[in-house]
Amino acid sequence: MNDNHPPSAWSSYSRTVFFAFAAIALALIAYEHRVHVLGILPWLLILACPLMHLFMHHGHGGHDHAGHGTGTNQHKTEEVDHV
Repeated sequence: MNDNHPPSAWSSYSRTVFFAFAAIALALIAYEHRVHVLGILPWLLILACPLMHLFMHHGHGGHDHAGHGTGTNQHKTEEVDHV
């Protein structure tokens, strides 16, 4: 069996340098454009409201449950007859 593998194009040193460079570049871009980023935050909050409404109501099937909140999903206990 041949265990010789071709050398990877990305050595661990190359990956480390690339990710360090990418992190520094992203930090500088975020710092230089913070006014633009902070300017869209209120709009993102407004957009988050309908998106959360759509995605959060997916789990319980909407608002048409007849027994929602009435305790109909509680576990039934067995009644024991005492003789």
